[in-house]
Amino acid sequence: MIAVIGLVVGVVVGLVLQPTVPVELQPYLPIAVVAALDALFGGLRAMLDGIFDERVFLTSFLSNVVVAALIVFLGDQLGVGTQLSTAVVVVLGIRIFSNAASIRRHVFKA
Repeated sequence: MIAVIGLVVGVVVGLVLQPTVPVELQPYLPIAVVAALDALFGGLRAMLDGIFDERVFLTSFLSNVVVAALIVFLGDQLGVGTQLSTAVVVVLGIRIFSNAASIRRHVFKA
């Protein structure tokens, strides 16, 4: 329940304050969001499977975001940032859809 309240407060504060992302960090924001969504869907799937662990969720969430950002940063340094960004989005997208399919099977029993 605390997490839901925190989410609602965070969304409201974000809408009211309308923060801006520095230009240097803008390439990393979409990748970080996709990585965070992957962790969220994985956590929801684990909860429905009855194996959810807060410590695993938190480390997965943080490490997904950091590793994805590091991959994109490395790609930028090598001059292939777009290709590595696409690769990260594809891999995490596959994981998100896999978790979504598992969640759908749990919820709709199909």
